[in-house]
Amino acid sequence: MSRQFSVHGIEGLPEVQEGDDLAELIAAAAPDLQDGDVVVVTSKVVSKAEGRLVQMDRQKAIDAETMRLVAERGDTRIVETRHGFVLAAAGVDASNVPAGWVALLPEDADSSARALRSGLRTRLDVDVAVIITDTFGRPWRNGLVDVAIGAAGFPALDDHRGRTDAHGHTLEMTVTALADEVAAAAELVKGKLDAVPVAVVRGLQFSSPADDLGARPLVRPADEDMFRLGTREAKQAAVYDRRTVRTFTSAPVHRAVVDRAVAAAVTAPAPHHSTPWRFVVVEERASTLLDAMLAAWVEDLRRDGFTEEQIARRTHRGDVLRAAPLLVVPCLVTTGFAHSYPDERRATAEREMFLVAMGAGVENFLVALASHGLGSAWVSSTMFCKDVVRDVLDLPHDWDPMGTVAIGYAADPPRDRPPRGVEDFRLLR
Repeated sequence: MSRQFSVHGIEGLPEVQEGDDLAELIAAAAPDLQDGDVVVVTSKVVSKAEGRLVQMDRQKAIDAETMRLVAERGDTRIVETRHGFVLAAAGVDASNVPAGWVALLPEDADSSARALRSGLRTRLDVDVAVIITDTFGRPWRNGLVDVAIGAAGFPALDDHRGRTDAHGHTLEMTVTALADEVAAAAELVKGKLDAVPVAVVRGLQFSSPADDLGARPLVRPADEDMFRLGTREAKQAAVYDRRTVRTFTSAPVHRAVVDRAVAAAVTAPAPHHSTPWRFVVVEERASTLLDAMLAAWVEDLRRDGFTEEQIARRTHRGDVLRAAPLLVVPCLVTTGFAHSYPDERRATAEREMFLVAMGAGVENFLVALASHGLGSAWVSSTMFCKDVVRDVLDLPHDWDPMGTVAIGYAADPPRDRPPRGVEDFRLLR
C-alpha cells in the first residue's frame, strides 16, 4: 500500500444537466489525468447527467425508492434501497437541486463508473479507476462520511485474512473497505458546499481487480446482517421504553409520525375480523374540548358535594392535556361489528371483547409513538363526558371516546421503572 498519495479537487466543471457527457466534462476540466489515478465523483452529478432528478415530493420519492424499512424515528427513516444500500431517506436528496425537485441515486452506479472509466480512456488515453460516492451515516457513530456506491477498475475491499502481522499473528477477520476509505479522503477536498463534485487521488498503489465487481462487495449479504430486523428490534425496545410522560417541550408533533402510529394501532386483534378503532387527531378544537371537559368535570364534582378547594386540587390533573402539543382521542366503534344477544351474560362478553381490542389498539399506538422518540400519556377523562366530547368534536353518536392521548417530546428524562418480577404476575397451573 502507498505510503504517500495526494488528493486534489477538479474545479471549473459546469453545472451538469440531463444528457451531458460527464466523461467529456471531466476530461476537459482535468486534461492532465494520469494512469493509475482514481477519479472520485459525487453521485449527484451522475444522477443529474442520467436524468435522475425528478419533480416530486421528497417523502413520496423516498417511498418509491424504498424496498425495506429498517428503522425510523420521527421523520427519519433508515431504509434499504433496491441497490441493497441501507441508509437514511433512500439516498433521496433535495440539496443543490431546484426547489420542488429531488435527486435519486443512480440506477446502477457500478455501470455508471464503468462508462466514465471507458469515456476517460477514450478521450485522454489514460487508464484510471473511477469511484462514485454518496454520503451515509454510520451506526453507533455521529457524523456523515462519503462512501463508495459504484466503482470501476478499483478493488472495493482489501482482504487481509491469512496475512501475517509484524508479531507473526495470522489475521483472521480484517477486511478493509478500501473504496470507502478513498471516497472519504476525496470528500475532504470536494466538500458539501464548494461546488467541487470531482476529485483525483494520485499516487495510490493498487491492482485493478480481474473480476471488477464494482462496489457490490461492500454491501453486506442479508444472511450476514446481524441487525437486519432493525424495526422489529426497535419496536421491542419501545415496549420497554414507553413511559407515561406528563411534561412536554414545545416542539411540534408531525402528522406523518402520528399517521404511522395509527397504522401500527390498527394491526391489533379484534373480534369478528372487525376494525373498531378510530383515532381523532385534535388540533384546532383542542382548547374548546378541554374547556368543555373541565366544565363537565367541575359540574360532576359539585354535584358530588366537593368543595371548591377540593375541586381545584382534583382538576389540576387535566394540566397534562393542556401542556401537550397534540391530543388524540381514540374511539371505539362497534356498530356493524358487534353481535346482538338476548341475555346479559353474552351481551356483556361481546362488549368486553371489543374493549380488549380497543386496549390493544391504544397500546400499539403508544408503543409506536415511543419508537419514534415521542412521549405520551393516556388519560381517561373523555370516558366520563362522552356526550360532551362527541358534541365538541362533531363525532357520530356511536363513536365511543376511550380516553385521550397527550403526545409530545418529553421535557424531562424518564424515571426508572420500578422492577417488576415476572413471578409476581405469572401463575402456573
